Amino acid sequence: MSAKNIRIEVMKSIEDKVQGFIDAYLIPIEKIWQPTDFLPDSQSDDFFEQTRQIRGEAKELGYDLWVTLVADTITEEALPTYESWLMDVEGIDQHGEGSNGWSKWVRHWTAEENRHGDVLNKYLYLSGRVNMREVEITTQYLLADGFDIGTDRDPYRNFVYTSFQELATNISHKRVGQMCKKGGNLMLGKMCTIIAGDEMRHHMAYREFVKTIFDNDPSEMMLAFADMMKKKIVMPAHFLRESGGSIGEAFENFSNCAQRLGVYTAQDYIDILMKLNSYWELDKIRGLTDDAEKARDYLMKLPNRLQRISERMKFPDIDYRFKWVEPNGML
Repeated sequence: MSAKNIRIEVMKSIEDKVQGFIDAYLIPIEKIWQPTDFLPDSQSDDFFEQTRQIRGEAKELGYDLWVTLVADTITEEALPTYESWLMDVEGIDQHGEGSNGWSKWVRHWTAEENRHGDVLNKYLYLSGRVNMREVEITTQYLLADGFDIGTDRDPYRNFVYTSFQELATNISHKRVGQMCKKGGNLMLGKMCTIIAGDEMRHHMAYREFVKTIFDNDPSEMMLAFADMMKKKIVMPAHFLRESGGSIGEAFENFSNCAQRLGVYTAQDYIDILMKLNSYWELDKIRGLTDDAEKARDYLMKLPNRLQRISERMKFPDIDYRFKWVEPNGML
C-alpha cells in the first residue's frame, strides 16, 4: 500500500475520535463569547459615548502595537483561505453522504475562528487609529493571492503546520493583550486575551491529532514533521502586501516590528518546536524506519541549531511607515 493510501486509512481509522475532539476542544455556540460582548451596543442610547471612550483609549497605544494589531486582524480575516485549504486535505470529505467527521471539525473550527476577525475588525473601525481602506485592500489581496504553506494535501504535514501556527498565534494575541492592558486599554486587552485562549484550545486539538497519528503511523508522521521544519513554518502573514506592493513585500517590515516589540520572536519559534518535540515524545517513539530515525535525529538537534543561528540574527531598526496606520495618532 502506498504512503498516500496509508495516510487516508489512518485518517479513516481515527475519524471516530473527531467528535470527542470537538467536545473537548471547542465550545458550544450558545456558550461561547461573541464579538458584541466586547463592543458598544449599537442599539444602546449611549452607543456614541461608548465609541468615544474606545477612541480615547486608542490614543494611548504606540505605533508598533497598532501595526501588529492590524496585521493580526488581517491574518484572522483571511480565514476563507485556511478553511478551503483544510477542506482539500486528503481524508477530509465534505460532500453528500461521504461527508465525514473531519469536515465537521473543519467547519466547527472555522466557525470559532471567524469571530476573531469580526471583533478585531470592528474594533479597528471604531478606534479611529487606522486607515480602514488600506487594511481592507491588504485583506482582499491576502485572500485573492492565496498561499502555499508547503503541505500539499497531506494531513500529516497540515496538522504539523496547524499545531505550530495556532500556538504562534496564541503567543502573538496574548502578548498584544498584555501590552494593551499595560497601556490602560483594558477592553482591548481582554479581547486579545480571550482570542488567545481560543487559539490555545485549537493548538491543543491539532497537536492531539498529530499525537494520534504518531500512534498509528510513526515513521511517516516523523518524516512529515521533519519535512515541514526543513521547509520552515511560514506564517500566513508572510504573504502580506499593501496597496501597490507585491506579495510578501510588507511581511519583512511587519516581522521586524513584531520582533522589536517582542510580540513574536525568533526565540518563540524555537520554543514552540521544543514544546512540540516534548509533547509528541519523539525520543520515546519506537519501530521507526531508518529514514524516520534520521528525521527524528534532525528534529531533536534542530532547536540547538536554531538557537545558535538566532543569536547571530540582526533585526534592522528601520523607520518604515505602513499605509494601515497613521504615525501620529488619530487620522
